[in-house]
Amino acid sequence: MFKRLILLCLALVLVGVLLTQSVFASPKYTTKWEKSNAPVNLPILMYHSVENKPGNGLCVPPEQLEQQLKYLHEQGYYTVTPAEAYKILVQNKVPKKHKKLVMVTFDDGYENNYTAAYPLLKKYHIHATIGLITSKIDTQGMLTLKQIKEMKKSKWVSFVSHTQNHQELDRLDEAGQREEMQASRTWLKQNLHQKPDLLVYPVGRYNEVSPKVAKESGYKLALTTQPGLANAEQGKYELHRQRVVPDMTQEAFAKLLQP
Repeated sequence: MFKRLILLCLALVLVGVLLTQSVFASPKYTTKWEKSNAPVNLPILMYHSVENKPGNGLCVPPEQLEQQLKYLHEQGYYTVTPAEAYKILVQNKVPKKHKKLVMVTFDDGYENNYTAAYPLLKKYHIHATIGLITSKIDTQGMLTLKQIKEMKKSKWVSFVSHTQNHQELDRLDEAGQREEMQASRTWLKQNLHQKPDLLVYPVGRYNEVSPKVAKESGYKLALTTQPGLANAEQGKYELHRQRVVPDMTQEAFAKLLQP
């Protein structure tokens, strides 16, 4: 009888540990959402390459990225997925138990997003969204399909469209823009078996027809490089982002998150 009691207690402890791990180790834990009483401003952080490359404004050193992700984790920020960004910016809903929200994005799909950023995302429980240039996958210095699938399976990373060839859309006619957007979307569907809902404009360049083409191509949201917090007033296809630059102080980084 005594042995059975001990075994039962051990089993209950083990179940408790497993439940705790499943809740806090997985980015897909259940979150209840509620309507916000006021319009929501969402900081969407913009990164590119993660490497030490002095003089290149698109390259953030790994040490800096770690400090910033650690800050988000310690300050209790909830890092949203593309689907959750739609809830926040279009449906004006927010997580019931999370008041600090942020979206972390990486443009282009550099290989160091896997070798340098991915381990940090897992370490600090940060969800990130990577905009892929689909024609560049499996090429020198860029992510491989194998790496992409591994990150997607982990649930810590979402993948969205950064077009097929990273051409500046404002230099293309409507047909050219449509080809860039739809070819990328087709690749994501075929290779990652997902419904691509978010588009990241290459170099932040777009014109008056781009939102129309994005909508007709099946995208629900599009991100620009215009500075500031994203909100519903900007429209679903002209959402602003906050650029993270090399050697940014922690104080300056914190300001990117503030209204």
